[in-house]
Amino acid sequence: MPEYDKTQLRRTASPAPENTGAAPHGGDGFSHAYPEMLLRRYRVMNSCGTGGFGAVLACWDTRLQRRVAIKRLPLISQAGVASTESQAMASTINEALGEARTASRLEHPNIVAIHDFEVEDGIAYIVMEYVDGLTLADLLARVEGGTLTHDETAYLVHELGCALAFAHQNGILHLDIKPSNIMFTYDGSVKLCDFGMATLASAAGYADARGGTIGYMPPEQLEGKLVDERTDVFALAVVTLEALLGTRLFVAPTAEASLALIQRGPKPKLSKMDASLDGLTEQLLLSCLSPDATDRPYDIGLVANDIAYDLGDPEAGAQSLSALLSQTHEPGGPSDQDSLKDRLPLTYRYPWLWPLIIRGATSMVCALLVWRLAPYETGFLGHSRVLTTLFAACAAALWTPLAAVVVVVMLVAALHGTGSSPFTVMVSGVALILTFICLTKGHGKKAVSLALLVAPALGEPAASAAIAGTSSSIPLAALASATSWGLARVMSAAASTGFSVSQLEHVLVLSLRPSSLMSFLGCIVAACVASVITRSGSSSIRSIVGQILGCVVVIFFQLLAVRMENGGIWPTPNWSTVGVAVLLGVLVCLALALRGPREFDWEDGETA
Repeated sequence: MPEYDKTQLRRTASPAPENTGAAPHGGDGFSHAYPEMLLRRYRVMNSCGTGGFGAVLACWDTRLQRRVAIKRLPLISQAGVASTESQAMASTINEALGEARTASRLEHPNIVAIHDFEVEDGIAYIVMEYVDGLTLADLLARVEGGTLTHDETAYLVHELGCALAFAHQNGILHLDIKPSNIMFTYDGSVKLCDFGMATLASAAGYADARGGTIGYMPPEQLEGKLVDERTDVFALAVVTLEALLGTRLFVAPTAEASLALIQRGPKPKLSKMDASLDGLTEQLLLSCLSPDATDRPYDIGLVANDIAYDLGDPEAGAQSLSALLSQTHEPGGPSDQDSLKDRLPLTYRYPWLWPLIIRGATSMVCALLVWRLAPYETGFLGHSRVLTTLFAACAAALWTPLAAVVVVVMLVAALHGTGSSPFTVMVSGVALILTFICLTKGHGKKAVSLALLVAPALGEPAASAAIAGTSSSIPLAALASATSWGLARVMSAAASTGFSVSQLEHVLVLSLRPSSLMSFLGCIVAACVASVITRSGSSSIRSIVGQILGCVVVIFFQLLAVRMENGGIWPTPNWSTVGVAVLLGVLVCLALALRGPREFDWEDGETA
């Protein structure tokens, strides 16, 4: 057998885990590609890969504050026909439930535990123990020579034998034992995954017969005949030899070709591939690989124990594997549960927090604007300013788009409270149309109303770019910023004239100077700049950089606007405008840092 230095691991990337609870290693321990919540409880962190039977996702259980692995199985529709996307992985609800019930009965330290089972929107979710480590396939791909020592293999076989013997005693077969279904934790423990998946696969039409994987299935499983404990004995022997020799003896493109290799037997002889296997070990392994199931040992616990102690010292192998696996794991790093919990954004751990912040901020902004408008519009809830404000705040908290609707409608009513003119009719129509377009384009996105109302609430049109720039939709960012800027101008002018129609028209016309248009353009450009950077990636760092650049753009255009008013002389900036832009930018950056590396709240559907 080729020797290797166990302290050296290959630095090539290992294959993605298949059908396991392991998560690929990443810099921060969570992914930006899955911003979804499953079953209103599990925050998706990253993908653990997609195998033959379903996709596995690493998730954060927001209720119990722990990581779990969730297998997603698309289900056959009631008509019996699955969609094009899910047809290759479809199963029935009863089959998926049967798998979860089967595996959940196996409480053993060497078997991955099943926590829960749910069905929602045509998808079955099997919630499993999260195993933090490597699959046997990963480990063999990393170690020099692609093999384990005899002691390490002895430990592996002993642990698998214990798990399978326990399962067989409970009347359960695995039927899909292979390296990618065998996990090593970083302390060297062995975990066997995916009990019941092969039976499910067979019922759903996967593989060639009885589920399983070609290269690890014995003839009776390949031919769709009756299977029993000796089917798992065959697969265990195949995995043992793959760990020892680094070769997959019976892997072939088709079931027929694999069956021919099994009938022929291992070539060359095992003892020629590894002289240390000569004698009792070779005879025992060959009996386990017999094409005829009646010639194989029946008790997998006894046969695994015999193979293990013929090969070497399982205890020495456990120590060796523990040392080997610890090289890929940094204590306190992203793989540690407690460390990961401390470093996860609060909104991963508490998904209700971010919607609460958005709803609260929108409700407060709405209440402030309604309080200002109520004295000029008395038709809404009579003459009670307090009731009007409370009603509007509650409506905004329940459904955030109502905030923009209420404020704009009250603004239009206030503009026409003492009369109307073609100019106020035009202003009202534009305000209603732009608000409607923004809410339509941002349908189901919580922060649209906040982006529209923050500038009018602060009384600074330049504040419109900050929140609008957090959208990854550039047109929506530009439109929201422009609309917010316009609403802020109208409300500021209306408040200064007491909503007098004759004076308001004069003030608004005077405000449409080139310098004002420069400020307007600056807000749109700033929102677009921030949106472009937000669009380029989902990390919070990019978004914060976008906010900083957007703030710089706003200040620069404000300076240009004031310079135009001062005959081309660079003046001292308007510090109130600069202060509002900087303060709001800082607040948005803090909110984005709290939000964490996910798509921003614009992109999340309104849940209320």
